[in-house]
This record gives sequence, C-alpha cells and structure tokens, in this order.
Amino acid sequence: MAYATAREIAVDEIPVLDIAPLVARDAAGAAAVGAAMREASERIGFFYISGHGVPDALTQGVFSTAARFFALPEEQKAEVTVNKRHRGWIGHGGAKMYGTAKADLKESFVWGLELPEDDPEVAAGTPLMGPNQWPSALPELHDALYDWYEAVLEAGHAVLRGLALSLGRDMEFFAEPFARPLARGSAIWYPPQPPDLGAAQFGVAPHTDYGGLTLLTQDMTGGLQVKGTSKEWVTAHPIPGTFVVNIGDLMHRWTNGRFRSNPHRVVNTSGKTRQSAAVFFDPAFHAVVDPRDLLDDPSEAKYPPIACGEWVVGRFDKAFKYRAPGS
Repeated sequence: MAYATAREIAVDEIPVLDIAPLVARDAAGAAAVGAAMREASERIGFFYISGHGVPDALTQGVFSTAARFFALPEEQKAEVTVNKRHRGWIGHGGAKMYGTAKADLKESFVWGLELPEDDPEVAAGTPLMGPNQWPSALPELHDALYDWYEAVLEAGHAVLRGLALSLGRDMEFFAEPFARPLARGSAIWYPPQPPDLGAAQFGVAPHTDYGGLTLLTQDMTGGLQVKGTSKEWVTAHPIPGTFVVNIGDLMHRWTNGRFRSNPHRVVNTSGKTRQSAAVFFDPAFHAVVDPRDLLDDPSEAKYPPIACGEWVVGRFDKAFKYRAPGS
C-alpha cells in the first residue's frame, strides 16, 4: 500500500497540550494553554490534549465493550441500524467521504445527546435530535459509551475555553452556543486492510470534519494520517492517555479562516483490527456560526452566517448511504 505512505514525524510537530488549567478554570495557566492551542490550530489544525479529566478506565471500557458489539452477529447489530436521527449501527459501506471512489472500510456505532420524545425540539422534529438506539443483546453498551461521552463533552468545553481566550474573548464565550451540543459519539471498528483492495480504498478517505471540534482517542495500532504543513501526509501517533483534537469546518468559518480545518485519513496497514472512538463536538442545532462574532472589524468577514444544524445535515446527506433518496 505504498500509495498511502506518510512521513513519520516527531511527536511535538503535533503538540501535546496539558489542559488541566482549563479544566480547573485556572486563569493563571489558561491563557498560556490557549495561546499554544491557537498556534497549533492555525498551523496544522491538530493538537493532542492531556490533563483532560477523562478517566482511562472509561476509555478502555469503550474499546472493550464496543469490540463486543462489533463481534455480534450482523442480524443483532442490524436491530439498531442507523436511523434518520443518525443514531445506531453503520455497517461496512455505509459511509463515503465526498469526492471519493469507494466507501470507507469500517463500521461504526453512533449515539448522541440523549433526549426523550417529549423534548420540545424532538417533538418539533428537529433533525438529528432525540433518543439513542441501544442493542438489546448488549445492554451494557449504554453505560460504557454514554459515561465516556459525557466526560469527553466536559473536556471539549475545556478546549473551547482555551480557544476563546486565544481569540481575545472571555473564557466562556463558546459556552452558550455549545450548551446543548449537536455532539455525536462514534465507536469505530476498522478491519485489516489488504493491499489488494487498491489505491482508492481507505479506512477513512481523506476529508475534513464538518463541525466545530473533534476529540478522538485511538488504540495503539496507528493509522491516522494528517496533511502536514508542507502538504505531505504525516503520522498522528497514538499517545496513551491523550485525545487528538482537530478543528472542523464550522470552527474554520467561525474564526474567519484563521483556524485550519485540515484533511486527514485513516489507513490500517497493521494487519490487524483497529479501534477508535470520537466525539464530534458541534454547537447546538440552531446556533448561528458567524465570523463577525470574533472580528474586531465585522466588515472583514469572509463567510456568511450559517446555522450549525443546516450545515451538518447538508454534509450528512452527502456522506452517508442511508440518507440517499429512496434508501
């Protein structure tokens, strides 16, 4: 699979940032962490975080319990096939990044903010909002994934505090638009990728993420690759106890292009399965992303305002097979 080679880089080319001061709202240390986040966000659009407060036991519980889910017979997984709210199991061939020739070589289980049917937004039919689907064959999946998800959301809020400070705004600038986030958790399972599948096959094809921030934890298999500053692909090493954070398209727009939403991909050349788990941490469905919010001179805005939900739904409709007309 020489087509998908990547340059091995020093770990500090994508910096590891201790966000404990942001978790604690420690003003003395928060500004320095925020400044380091801004440098990485502008240069490569990726950084790792440590000191995030997510217990390692929760992360390991996600990996072990998700592995049991993906090992279930297909008919049991199919009981929770992904629905129009984007909750449930997406089998092989169900996701295809825009502009790519082949569907991604992976399967995933997706969940989000747990909301009852009588919630006003759910009752009104707001897309992507509502209750999750959980497999009856593995009831413990709920606690393993949702406890981790809630902890990662807290870490995401801490990252937002650092980014807000770095942009000259109050630490809590992003708190309200992300108070009820359109945040998807995703447990992802990659089978070994045989070389004979061809040059157009990826675990996840090159893409940028759609939304605000992505927080990702990966096992030690490796395979995540990022477009480097000199436009070549570079490795994003697995680092125990950390999350990889990357800037999404909406945050790129919100910062008027200052923060980089950088292409990345997954190529599993290990000869064994690979696991990762991510939270795609986006603002509330109706939150308006407007670069004028972060500009001293609003006339410099390069992008018009857009509602988060409108943007994300549009991207989903292009990426997921189940959302195709007639499916």
